[in-house]
Amino acid sequence: MSWKRLHAGKTVSEVQGSFSPRLLNFFPLFWHRLGFLLVSFIMKRMKSSDFTESAGLAERFRVILARPENPENVGLVARCMKNTGFEELRLVGVEGIDERSRKTAVHAQDILEKARLYPNLSVAVEDLELVFAATSKKRKNFPSISLQDAVEEMFRYPPVTRIGLLFGNERTGLISDELRSSNFRFAIPQSGKQPSYNLASAVLLTLFHIYMYGNLKKAEIRGDKPLSRKKQEECIRLILDKLEKRNFIHEANRRHMTDMVYDLFGRLALTEKDRKLVLALFSKVVDR
Repeated sequence: MSWKRLHAGKTVSEVQGSFSPRLLNFFPLFWHRLGFLLVSFIMKRMKSSDFTESAGLAERFRVILARPENPENVGLVARCMKNTGFEELRLVGVEGIDERSRKTAVHAQDILEKARLYPNLSVAVEDLELVFAATSKKRKNFPSISLQDAVEEMFRYPPVTRIGLLFGNERTGLISDELRSSNFRFAIPQSGKQPSYNLASAVLLTLFHIYMYGNLKKAEIRGDKPLSRKKQEECIRLILDKLEKRNFIHEANRRHMTDMVYDLFGRLALTEKDRKLVLALFSKVVDR
């Protein structure tokens, strides 16, 4: 009896019930791999003259995974980085590279070998000037923009600006404390029936959009490069300290106000000139 006749008229759940658990576990990984193959095929079919290396994506961008749980996803992320011309992977809260990551990082094991490991997110982003964080959840204190707007924003800064692309844990996403380490949050459009993308799929979609924009479009460049995230956070903490001393921030509103201050000054992407002005204003007005 043919497969079609055997399963004719059955629901997907009924058909799946006839497969072994081991085979069912293979399906999600299969579709993610198929997505990578499709992207690779599209890029190879395009003429090489359509793209140049002038975008400097490898020098400009870093992919950061915060607390990833699934080793296979780490390998798949490395693979999609290889497909789209990105090189530096940073892993937060990961002790080492699992063998399962190497199996899914087809032709991208070199990215895993060079991956940098960090104990916490603050250290992982401190040498970057900008951090764009992917989130599928609406946050009251951390508004998000669309992926398209986020990509356009990335290319408005000087090419020497070091940018981090931050993705959260597969189950929890990025928590509020982690979002404080970002300048902008972005959401990838999707059907309302599905709550979120798989981690590797979200990274692939983001990198593909950046790859296409960086090679085919030119954005108006702003003048100054932002401060490093380390210096930005130092400035924000000074502001929070001054607000707390004046009782603008107190126990009842501490978390809410702290998130709002991080969001506001994060989106400003403070330059050295901005930092001097902001601290001078707070010193003159708040310290009185």
